[in-house]
Amino acid sequence: MSTSIEHYYNIVENCIRNLGVDPALCRGENAGQWSLKKGSASVWIDVWHIEREGRAYCQVMCPVMEINTPDKEAFFRELLEINDKLFGCAFTIYNNWTWLKVIRECDGMDENETAAMINRIGVYSDQYDDYLIGKYNAANASGTKAP
Repeated sequence: MSTSIEHYYNIVENCIRNLGVDPALCRGENAGQWSLKKGSASVWIDVWHIEREGRAYCQVMCPVMEINTPDKEAFFRELLEINDKLFGCAFTIYNNWTWLKVIRECDGMDENETAAMINRIGVYSDQYDDYLIGKYNAANASGTKAP
């Protein structure tokens, strides 16, 4: 790895600080993990090194809703249609949850790009979570917890 992973931790923490939030309050259980709120959305940030690849990655993601809709075909179709309107991120499915995420290699990542990734996931998630829950999964609106 050409740059120490701590360099990327510092980039993320600077971006969080620039949002007016103390990054120490956002840190997760492990180094390279943070979480913060953007409206109703919980934005999770992970920076980690994959030894076998010799590189680090940055992932910004948000749990949007648990998939409990009886009309999964319409739901999945709409996610794909929304994906076409999004910039630099996409909806995905993992463990029966819908997520919005972006992932990239850390190599060459700067503070402007990192801030854009965090902001983009936060804004899009806050925009689409209430809409999707209201349309496809009213049970989630009553407080189903994110994974």
